[in-house]
Amino acid sequence: MSDAIFTLNAEVRTDSGKGASRRLRHEDKVPAIIYGGSKPAQSITLEHSKLLKAQSFEAFYSHILTINVAGEEVKAIVKAMQRHPFKPKVMHVDFQRVEAGQELHTTVPVHFVNEEAAMKKGGVVVHAANEIEISCLPKDLPEFIEVDMSDVEVGAHLHLSDIKAPKGVTFVQLAKGQDLAVVSVNKPAGKAADAEETAAE
Repeated sequence: MSDAIFTLNAEVRTDSGKGASRRLRHEDKVPAIIYGGSKPAQSITLEHSKLLKAQSFEAFYSHILTINVAGEEVKAIVKAMQRHPFKPKVMHVDFQRVEAGQELHTTVPVHFVNEEAAMKKGGVVVHAANEIEISCLPKDLPEFIEVDMSDVEVGAHLHLSDIKAPKGVTFVQLAKGQDLAVVSVNKPAGKAADAEETAAE
């Protein structure tokens, strides 16, 4: 994937308020803010067309982005994005600065692989989570968490504790003592009903 997807050009925004934001959107620009780290929050504007294209890639949300602001490169991650309720339009973006040596707290997508192996066993794969909250240093930020389904039997459930975290990555919920379900392989409803009926007989 091209590095251009993870690089955005921005302008410093000096005006604020709903009226100013409305004017920016009419000019095909998106109001945004960068906060965190050792510097004060900074209001910026982005070109909507380029942002809309970039955000269509899943990796955009779990990558360290480079935002060029007034000649300065700022490393940041997406923390929140506000979209129009029905138009393909981004209304506002919150970015969090990334500084080497400072731990990040973010969410990354889960990629389930070899699901067909579980389905061949007669199971129905049910995703309980499509993303996982993690903490790590910027250098250890994974693009996604991979969950291999090839050895998961029908009737089994995988929790966070069953998934190996990448090196340097901590699952936030697990660290809090909350072992959340991630995926299960259920028996098909018809077969389950047949089995119960047979057992009753």
